[in-house]
Amino acid sequence: MFGIEPGWVWAIGGVLLLIAEVIAPGFFLLFIGAAATLTGVLTLMFGLGQSTQVALFVVFALLAVMAGRRVYALPGTPNLSPLLNDRASQMVGRTVVVVAPVSSSGGRVKVGDGEWSARGGPAAAGESVLVVGCEGNCLKVEQVPDNWDKFQ
Repeated sequence: MFGIEPGWVWAIGGVLLLIAEVIAPGFFLLFIGAAATLTGVLTLMFGLGQSTQVALFVVFALLAVMAGRRVYALPGTPNLSPLLNDRASQMVGRTVVVVAPVSSSGGRVKVGDGEWSARGGPAAAGESVLVVGCEGNCLKVEQVPDNWDKFQ
């Protein structure tokens, strides 16, 4: 093939697939690239025939994919911050100040330097309320219990 030793074609092809994996990660090219590289190395070492090269590549690719599936199917580390990307749920338990009167149909509360829509209450502007839940990006609020200071 183009006057190049077949082993080098396999090895170079495998390395190119590994480079492609770095550019467009997906973990599939990694296994095929490793199989092609290993086939190339064995072809260079032992001068294997074309049909043997293809058979070895198929076997190595299958083994690499099966091994990869086994490794990547293992359960990952536990999520230490399950609410990391759920800002509204992170607000539950906080006391916030009402900006626009809150009722069962809606209202606004100030959280930090921003405002959030809220439902629940009822509460007038300027009152403190407790966030007890959320529905999407709408906070559910209630009056702060009298004994709330004991739990803080």
